[in-house]
Amino acid sequence: MIINSSKTDPNKILPITYPWAREYYKSGVANNWTPEEISMQKDVEQWKSATFLSDTERRLILWNLGFFSTAESLTANNIVLAVYNHVTNPEARQYLLRQAFEEAIHTDCFIYCCDTLGLDPDDIYNMYLTIPSIRAKDEFVVGITKTVFDPNFTTNGEENIRRFVRDLVGYYVIMEGVFFYAGFAMMLALRRQNRMIGIGEQFEYIMRDESLHLAFGCDLIKTICAENPGIWSKSFQDEVVDLVKRAVELEQAYAYDACPEGVLGINPEKFSQYVEHIADRRLERLGIAKVYNRENPFPWMSQSTDLAKEKNFFETRVTEYQTGASLSWD
Repeated sequence: MIINSSKTDPNKILPITYPWAREYYKSGVANNWTPEEISMQKDVEQWKSATFLSDTERRLILWNLGFFSTAESLTANNIVLAVYNHVTNPEARQYLLRQAFEEAIHTDCFIYCCDTLGLDPDDIYNMYLTIPSIRAKDEFVVGITKTVFDPNFTTNGEENIRRFVRDLVGYYVIMEGVFFYAGFAMMLALRRQNRMIGIGEQFEYIMRDESLHLAFGCDLIKTICAENPGIWSKSFQDEVVDLVKRAVELEQAYAYDACPEGVLGINPEKFSQYVEHIADRRLERLGIAKVYNRENPFPWMSQSTDLAKEKNFFETRVTEYQTGASLSWD
């Protein structure tokens, strides 16, 4: 049992019960990176230029740094203080520790960006309080993931297991699987236009990490449900759909706020369509039927998670060289 196992010694990782959890750990290690390996010299030049970036582009960059800087801390707290306590399987815990490390790298990424560009950290890190659409997303996730922070909560009994899975949906499927992706699309769209390419590369690496986090979270949810089939009722599946639909609405509102006029031919309507597309994929990953049936307006986003890049060996960072073709994405 991946939770509530009285037969599992969490200190003994062998023998492996869930090979998929071990594979996620190995894939995470293969994708190892740090922000300081990525040059931001061009970013500094572009940011200091009075004419290179439009006001809309600057707003988009600042808002995404503001949202992700606190969202990454929120996800790290969920892992270390809550999820880890209730997952008793050792190889799953090993991956959770790896994920916590990656969240620390992501947090460091935004410190690196603020320091390099000379941004006011108070402005960036307080956007979850000052920007209504960012605050709405954070409050929604906090509201649906608070069960596991109750010091008296246990995963004993079907109702409590269902509450735990609901929190996992809020954390993995909604926060990491929906709320991050309009921001990813915005920053990678800028990068495709040779704007803020250092930040764009960091966001690309973050997205690759988050794709693993999301896949692990969905497999964790599906394993818990398979081992406790009574919790995965039709009414609970309907509740999950309602949560995802509300998340889509909040992410679309954020897309219109962060990029109201569009940039370089990419507009908030396309970002909204993309959010609906990826929401359907999240539901399908859980075995639930699609809701929106939207085509992907940004096919290049899928290419950004492909690590098998062809680059000149002598111009390629070590992390890119050693991670080539190590992951496969559905």
